[in-house]
Amino acid sequence: MKILVAVKRVVDYNVKVHALPDHSDVDIASAKMSMNPFDEIAVEQAQRLKEAGKADEVVVVSIGPAKTVDTLRVAMAMGADRALHITTDERLEPIAVARLLAAVSRRENPDLVLMGKQAIDNDAGQVPQMLSAMLDMPVAINASGLDLEGSRLTVLRETDAGLLRVSADLPAVVSADLRLAEPRYVTLPNMMKAKKKPVEAIAASELEPNLAQSLQLVNVVDPPARTAGVKLANVDELIDVLKNKAKVL
Repeated sequence: MKILVAVKRVVDYNVKVHALPDHSDVDIASAKMSMNPFDEIAVEQAQRLKEAGKADEVVVVSIGPAKTVDTLRVAMAMGADRALHITTDERLEPIAVARLLAAVSRRENPDLVLMGKQAIDNDAGQVPQMLSAMLDMPVAINASGLDLEGSRLTVLRETDAGLLRVSADLPAVVSADLRLAEPRYVTLPNMMKAKKKPVEAIAASELEPNLAQSLQLVNVVDPPARTAGVKLANVDELIDVLKNKAKVL
């Protein structure tokens, strides 16, 4: 069984980004980059399935400029067997990403496609659902538990009403939530081994010619600074502020 895991290179979650002076975009020129945390969880889950003997090969794919290879190397250091780098310098909307991943999936013919439920740079959370529609596969989003028995997939999801268990036959698309798996620590020896694993570069235009943007980025601004808190002497003062200033009572 083959698992295809889609990963994205994003600004590290510990970095606080700011808008450019002209408000045309976010300033990430010198920001630390890393693998999208939810995608990292998906890689870990794929590797666990392989170690349990339920998968034979784990292939990772990422879309982006030349430095995206660094993210793929991390995924291979976690255990992925090989990587596909879809090369492009363009900003891609979720629909374009889904089209490229669909083209890769048709080429690789995986039994299971894994990815994070969303990327922390745009928080769109749209690609898994779009991809499943394009491939005509069942989809389970926000998975916090996953089990494979033969060709039958069972996914546990956390909802406002409790735990929801869904199942489907492979092939299928699954997006990983926070509690699906705890990513392993990537050691230096494994990073050195990952440098010897194959990375195949494919131009995005070869897979999907229709990558035109339909949305326009108008501007980017920093959120307003939070004002300092006020210490109140007693409950009566708090009620007065909530009633007469905040107008919430």
